Amino acid sequence: MDLHRTLRLEGTLFLMALGYLTRLPVPADLPESDDLTVRAVKYQPAVGALVGGIAATVLWLASAVLPGMVAVLLGVAAAIVVTGAFHEDGLADAADGLGAGRDRNQTLHIMNDARLGTYGGLALGLVLALRVALLAAMPPLEAGLALIAAHGVARMGVVHVMARNTSAHLVGLRALMPNVTPDGYRIALASTLVLMVPLVLAVGPLATLFGFVAAVLCAQVVRILFIRRIGGWTGDCLGAAQQMGEVGFYLGLALWL
Repeated sequence: MDLHRTLRLEGTLFLMALGYLTRLPVPADLPESDDLTVRAVKYQPAVGALVGGIAATVLWLASAVLPGMVAVLLGVAAAIVVTGAFHEDGLADAADGLGAGRDRNQTLHIMNDARLGTYGGLALGLVLALRVALLAAMPPLEAGLALIAAHGVARMGVVHVMARNTSAHLVGLRALMPNVTPDGYRIALASTLVLMVPLVLAVGPLATLFGFVAAVLCAQVVRILFIRRIGGWTGDCLGAAQQMGEVGFYLGLALWL
């Protein structure tokens, strides 16, 4: 009975993470609480890998009948549709805030503005172009496996930012509350390492390690920029960290291959 309750709880936590990060259907009666939300963070890399898996499947199916560049575009588009451009929107808002904001308050104000600015448009266009170009340079099998690994690793980068820094919007005691539990962080990291195994088998451990390190470095650049500018992270910052971590993974992989 205890095992059944445990499995049911873990299933609920996964569905909460899935509902938060994607547009995929989840039960409407999922429970809501700050405690469960924090505990669900551990499944973000797994959800990322699922999104990457959907994108990879579209890429592989399309590559059987369409040119490689078109197949990659469809795969990348599939991931955007599944997430509702959740992370891309964060990247655009974060770039507008960093580019046009002169101080903390102005940066936060610009990031909260729904309108797409010049900096956001340029950042979004460049990152999307890099993702497509780097994946198109890989054979379809490796490109699909890279999608799965990169989406998982990039979400792990977000988990790391949440675990090591506080929200820029919270103050007082709420700012001191953990956003990720220690066990949740370890589970997220372990699942990230596991989901990279297929790519390791396909391209080797060194190429995969290059991708992982490049993803970490790119996400850390975003984290440092926002810690210095606004003293913490926002949802837009997390979206930017995910996007930069993902494209960083492809860049590191491409440099080795």
